Amino acid sequence: MNRTTSTTELVLPYIIQLDNLSPDKFIDYYQLNKPFIEEQLLINGAVKFAGVEINALDIFEHIVHSISTRFLNYVDGNSPRVKLSGSVYTSTEYDKSQVITMHNELSYSAKWPNKLFFTCLKPAERGGETLLADSREILQNMNPDIVKEIESRGLLYIRNLHSGDGMGPSWQETFETADKKELNNYCRKYNINYEWADGHNLRLKQPARGIINHRITGERIWFNQADQFHPLHLGAEMMEALELMYGAPEYFPMYVSYGDGKEISEDTIREILQTIGRVTKAPEWNKNELLIIDNELAAHGRNSFTGDRKVLVAMSE
Repeated sequence: MNRTTSTTELVLPYIIQLDNLSPDKFIDYYQLNKPFIEEQLLINGAVKFAGVEINALDIFEHIVHSISTRFLNYVDGNSPRVKLSGSVYTSTEYDKSQVITMHNELSYSAKWPNKLFFTCLKPAERGGETLLADSREILQNMNPDIVKEIESRGLLYIRNLHSGDGMGPSWQETFETADKKELNNYCRKYNINYEWADGHNLRLKQPARGIINHRITGERIWFNQADQFHPLHLGAEMMEALELMYGAPEYFPMYVSYGDGKEISEDTIREILQTIGRVTKAPEWNKNELLIIDNELAAHGRNSFTGDRKVLVAMSE
């Protein structure tokens, strides 16, 4: 299927208001209306159900396992999360004072989820929205010169993962294993160039396209985390601190270049951030809601917040 969706038609997320359905009644509703729901997901990129009784981890897991299959672990993930059950994680453990920039989950990897499922058990006192931006709209608004550079050169994501003592998640946390042989096999399988430093720390180089065609609709979409892997999004002070700690940018915990090794300028990263920011929406969270995102069609992030916040996520093929 190949089609073009006008961004003027989009509602992000498309909201379906329900009458406080119990988990099992919601599952029945979903199965009965699945063709319509799937259509809205492809049109809009995200669908939110309001009025679904979800007040605990096991209920969320019961619902998502009843309406989807083939769940993925967060192996190779770069965001700090806590695994709560076989396929459910906290959305992130990132500092609540910081905004998590927009991204398509695992778009730097060779393997990414098609759908993301979110629910909010405890909304933040203020802020904490799961931010959304349509990947087609991002591409349409992006500077054509930037698009051309990424399409012709591709991207190269660089990660330096410590073995338990350093900034960011360790390689054991990232790959959910302490077995180096298992990790080596994973890297070879997914074309990740890997190198062990001092036998303990892991350096990864992962090539990616950056702009792809949607798996179902064929639409061209912005699908990368170039701005999130570049230290500029952390601010000038943090960039200076990283330079003092690690020296050259390629030794930072995360970095990105064009696929041929050419440096991506700070001006380019700044323009990417500004362009995505202009099309980003911040729908507030309420209790008893289920958000489903097509991971290719919609990028997501997280607003800073105050107070406590508990958001759960599951990912499926």
